[in-house]
Amino acid sequence: MSDVIVIGGGIAGVATAARLAPHAHVTLLESEAHLGYHASGRSAAMFEENYGAPAVCALSRASRVHFETGDYLSPRGIMILSRAHETEAFEADMQALHCAEIDMDTARQMVPILADTVTRAAYHAEAEDIDTDRLIQDFARIIRANGGVIQTGSTVSKITRRDGKWQVMADGTFSAPILINAAGAWADHIAKLAGVAPIGLTPCRRSMARMPAPGGHDVQRWPMFFGPGETWYAKPDAGKLIVSPAEEDATAPQDAWADDMIIAEGIARYQGFVSEPVNRVETTWAGLRTFAPDRQLVLGPDPDQPSFIWCAGQGGYGFQTAPAASQLVADLTLGHVPAIDAEVAAALHPKRFR
Repeated sequence: MSDVIVIGGGIAGVATAARLAPHAHVTLLESEAHLGYHASGRSAAMFEENYGAPAVCALSRASRVHFETGDYLSPRGIMILSRAHETEAFEADMQALHCAEIDMDTARQMVPILADTVTRAAYHAEAEDIDTDRLIQDFARIIRANGGVIQTGSTVSKITRRDGKWQVMADGTFSAPILINAAGAWADHIAKLAGVAPIGLTPCRRSMARMPAPGGHDVQRWPMFFGPGETWYAKPDAGKLIVSPAEEDATAPQDAWADDMIIAEGIARYQGFVSEPVNRVETTWAGLRTFAPDRQLVLGPDPDQPSFIWCAGQGGYGFQTAPAASQLVADLTLGHVPAIDAEVAAALHPKRFR
């Protein structure tokens, strides 16, 4: 028997299990064959602490020390672009992301394929790439080093509560007094299995396409760049370029795939800002970003069933908030005073939905 069962092997579940492992015997259950398969394995892998709602940004800022101490970050930067008719959305993005406007000559030195139709640009150097695979594997090592168990290929089929313990059926029966729901797009489904009221989470598809470096350019040092209102984005990736339509199409929890028409629409938007044509797409894929109704994370014990702990609603912020979010969940699970500000913890608590 374990002290804590964590359902979900994405970054949220793995990080939370790692925070708890030195204090309790933890069993982590993941339905797929390896960790980080769904949303975590399809992330844009950026750290931008000004991205998201206020409590999300607070989690991101609190996570920076962990990222810097572990050397998980590398320089990238973000650039917002605008054409003449998009000034209002451009200025809103510039303010939200704390970007400084730069002249177009400087912008084209950074991204030499920008079209003549692009009239304004803004830049923020402190946006960085996250080494997401190493982050997951380091957290997994902490779990195992402290005697925790990671069991992949274990899809949860039934959850009951008996004699003060949760009984979880998933290729075997697992028992623990505390259950942590870090199931991503399936978090509401897990809640229903456990007899807990769902939050009202919405999984939203986001698609991506990888293409050769445009015009044969070396894109390694290019920033991530995107259109106003986040209508598309492009990001260097292993010498190539990823382009996303940045869509948020609500869908059922699933192993998501890219829709060819949506990809084509995103590429068309991107093409309106660059001078190099897209002649070939190498691969496409999609992931699910799961949002709570207020677009902030849901972290903490359920008000009606305190031994059922939510770690859900990461949206597009799962990696950049993981160190602080997992610490908050661990603090609340163990009965410790949260390390993060009490006002932030309250804004993220599930009781706001009851």
